[in-house]
Amino acid sequence: MRPTHGVDPHALAVVRLGVDVPYEQAWSLQRWVHGKRVASELPDTLLVLEHAPVYTAGKRAAPHERPTDGTPVVDVDRGGRVTWHGPGQLVGYPIVAITDVVDYICRLEEMMIQVCADFGVTARRVRGRAGVWAVGDSSLGLPDRQLGTVGIRLVKGVTMHGFALNCANDPRWFNRIIPCGLPDVGVSSLSAETGRRIVVEEVMPIAEKRLAEALGREPFELHEEDLLRR
Repeated sequence: MRPTHGVDPHALAVVRLGVDVPYEQAWSLQRWVHGKRVASELPDTLLVLEHAPVYTAGKRAAPHERPTDGTPVVDVDRGGRVTWHGPGQLVGYPIVAITDVVDYICRLEEMMIQVCADFGVTARRVRGRAGVWAVGDSSLGLPDRQLGTVGIRLVKGVTMHGFALNCANDPRWFNRIIPCGLPDVGVSSLSAETGRRIVVEEVMPIAEKRLAEALGREPFELHEEDLLRR
């Protein structure tokens, strides 16, 4: 991690934005926090939330991966392809100073693997695919199933965007797209893998703790209104 000036380099401010958060609203807040973090006016910050339903397309998205029924897609400046965010999915936007992008992505993936394990779900990385996966069984015709995704942007040594972990979301939202450009895989959630409903509110504090551990930070809760006054 790069040195900071005027902020605690060991702190991670955790800001819970709530549910049904419009994508553009969270994206605007990300940009504001990013500017403050670059200027060392805020510590490393994690925004956590559930979005209102939205499809987003990263810089690598191909035209055939988008919905074919006219469903709107928000084009964004993160890496990756087309995905969905919405109710039942935990989204986290860590806005943190880093020096190694590959290491940072691995930490995000490892955090989600640990969270899945905390709920009794075995997840892993798959070579050549971003995110974390429940392993399929070809003898049963069961494909690998994506549980969590990662898509980031790094500007001036500080990250934007982040991760999404499927908790209790409706998988039918992914039927309109080719999730992350991978036509031969499935999409699952903690609820689907365990057979019990696991909601975002249950997962959120564990994910916050695991992310702080992965980044070597001490988390503290910060309300949105207090964040905006800084």
